[in-house]
Amino acid sequence: MKLTSEKLPKNPFYTSLSHYAAKNQKLFQWRKEKTDHYSHASLVDKALHLLKERIRRGDTLAYFLRGQLYFEEGWYEEALEQFEEIKEKDHQATYQLGVMYYDGLGMTADEKGVEYMKKIIDSPCPKARHLQFAAAYNLGRAYYEGKGVKQSDEEAERLWLFAADNGNPKASVKAQSILGLYYSTKEPRELEKAFYWHSEACGNGNLESQGALGLMYFYGQGIRQDTEAALHCLREAAERGNVYAQGNLVEYYYKMKFFTKCVAFSKRIADYDEIHDIPMIAQVTDCLPEFISRGMAMASFYHARCLQLGLGITKDEATAKHYYSKACRLNPSLADELHTLRIHQRI
Repeated sequence: MKLTSEKLPKNPFYTSLSHYAAKNQKLFQWRKEKTDHYSHASLVDKALHLLKERIRRGDTLAYFLRGQLYFEEGWYEEALEQFEEIKEKDHQATYQLGVMYYDGLGMTADEKGVEYMKKIIDSPCPKARHLQFAAAYNLGRAYYEGKGVKQSDEEAERLWLFAADNGNPKASVKAQSILGLYYSTKEPRELEKAFYWHSEACGNGNLESQGALGLMYFYGQGIRQDTEAALHCLREAAERGNVYAQGNLVEYYYKMKFFTKCVAFSKRIADYDEIHDIPMIAQVTDCLPEFISRGMAMASFYHARCLQLGLGITKDEATAKHYYSKACRLNPSLADELHTLRIHQRI
């Protein structure tokens, strides 16, 4: 399973370029009533020009903000150059360099990513404190994947527990969610621990864990089975954009013979573009691409089944084959499981 990096935590002083702009309206002139007069490109150009002027005047924060703007725009070579220039003076720049080197953004993936995350964790500087939980999550990811360090589930778990900080909402909520996933998939599984950590992450707003809690309630994993609580979690997660929760709701509607609802809901999910939409959804929801594709595969399969049998929709075997094929492309093992159930007439 491929994990994703923790985004840059909010700085307690300046959370982002837009926050800085809000505190310096005369500088940026980005007030709401004026934004309609500018395209995104022109706003970026204006920001870069104004940041350059602030740098000329000796504003040290502007160096990082310029690098962060490059990063957010996907101009990784420029961001790398800017962050490298200020890394000894700005911990946020060091953190972003760690993410870039580990994920290979703008360059080939490099062990420097691990070095930079360790530097953040070990720093005694108070200005690095807000970054340490996120850096620990990322370093735990490195140990889990065995990338840049020797693979160790035990070290990954230790670092994630530190990053999760007993469910502290100001710590790494992503670490809390990953611990839920880790304890539910490791051997032997520790489902009560998984339920605890998904509950903590969900309470702190994590969308992936909200969907996971729904399934744990549904199947009685780590908690007493509770269909009402399961559907509440799955529906809320689905409304917030959790595609895996959406796929599981499609399966529920099919098994409950709510075929018209199943068809309408499944088609929207099955028609996502598997190449372009999965990365976009992952970025917006912070859900793992693996589970997004799994949710799409479930929706595609059940939509195909309804088309094949004419359940809640006019029978159309040719279109059914298209959606069966899409389910196989998205998640071959899941599609194989569902096809086996179909052969044995269990769905």
